[in-house]
Amino acid sequence: MNIGSAATSSGISAKMIRYYESIGLIGEATRTESGYRQYSERDVHTLRFIRHARDLGFSVEQMSDLLALWRDRSRASSEVKAIALTHVAALEAKAATLYEMAATLKHLADTCHGDDRPDCPILAALSRAAPSTP
Repeated sequence: MNIGSAATSSGISAKMIRYYESIGLIGEATRTESGYRQYSERDVHTLRFIRHARDLGFSVEQMSDLLALWRDRSRASSEVKAIALTHVAALEAKAATLYEMAATLKHLADTCHGDDRPDCPILAALSRAAPSTP
């Protein structure tokens, strides 16, 4: 199938498929005599794997590691689990940071009158947090 069909079947845009090929995440596609990329069902299956991994927030490097483990039938599942748990920890840390940011902004918004007065605790807090310029 051509790149457009592979993109539709996998849920990954043609642009991203070309990018993944250029960085070596997926192998080079076979080409027709006229130079068009051709993809097999196996290629689309790999692209779907990448799509699912990307949807879970794995980095390109992590996806590369997971693809290698997926293809290696003699792998230890502990390696896969370790990658997943490391990623979970990073996601949880990011979620905690986002929660703290939201709580701070909510507190600042709660203290703002939101009326016609120029006084604004949100802007005051942002100006205190800004680094001084020389």
